[in-house]
Amino acid sequence: MKYIDLTFLGTGNAVPTELRNHSAILLNFEGEHFLFDCGEGTQRQFRKAKTSIHKISSIFITHWHGDHILGIPALLQTLAMTDYKKTLEIYGPRGTKRNMDEILNLIKGTEISLKVHEISSGKIIENKKYLIEAIELEHGTPALAYSFKVKDQIRLNKAKLKKFKIPNSPLIGKLQQGEDIIFNGKKIKASQLTYKEPGKKVSIVLDTKFCTNAIKISENSDLAIVESSFSEQEKDKAGERMHLTATQAATIAKKAKAKKLALTHISERYEHNISIIEKEAKKVFKNVFVAKDLQTLKV
Repeated sequence: MKYIDLTFLGTGNAVPTELRNHSAILLNFEGEHFLFDCGEGTQRQFRKAKTSIHKISSIFITHWHGDHILGIPALLQTLAMTDYKKTLEIYGPRGTKRNMDEILNLIKGTEISLKVHEISSGKIIENKKYLIEAIELEHGTPALAYSFKVKDQIRLNKAKLKKFKIPNSPLIGKLQQGEDIIFNGKKIKASQLTYKEPGKKVSIVLDTKFCTNAIKISENSDLAIVESSFSEQEKDKAGERMHLTATQAATIAKKAKAKKLALTHISERYEHNISIIEKEAKKVFKNVFVAKDLQTLKV
């Protein structure tokens, strides 16, 4: 089984607290590290999580509000000062290329290899193992949600391979591709020796008002990570500021048929009574938790 490893580096919203840093989520799949948003102080959160920033291969920006991106200049400077060898891929909504040019002009002398991609809805990265998609949200500024999906994999049944006495040879590769083989003059179907390992999906829906696209990107997620900036008592304020309430976040997970919901982007107003957010969400969607800074989990 191949797992998606997640670390919540920052789970607060516009105003950080003692317990919650600005938004940042680290996703690790088979040694590839993807950073979703990079709020102020993110590189210190890496230190606390005992993870090297040099492992990052890509940064995915949801939108260009300060609490989601102000950690980028400092992170780039640190990478340059510590001999980062990779090409850092940066993805974001409309305006990302212009904003990155301004950042690089601000911190002149930052000499690392960068590729900046300005994207909208659709497939962002796809290979044999995984698919990363984006979709536009509604937040009063260009904003994106993302999903990371590990594809279904054909796995070999080792016990049955041993029983059929099939050697380690190109025949194994054919079976892994779902092809039938001829062995010792007999046809052996791939289905006899293989099984399908279902994939996994994580969706990340940060700042937005309630919208259809938030549900669409979260469909059938094993884990939906959704912002929850307001309680239901302040739903009018949430609407004005184009954010979600806990009830709306839970409704997104329910309509999307997600298996589990993580609430993030938590306001300082609930810091000492976080159960308000969790209880409201659980009225709509039972399998929910409020994410904490430096919390890790496998999906």
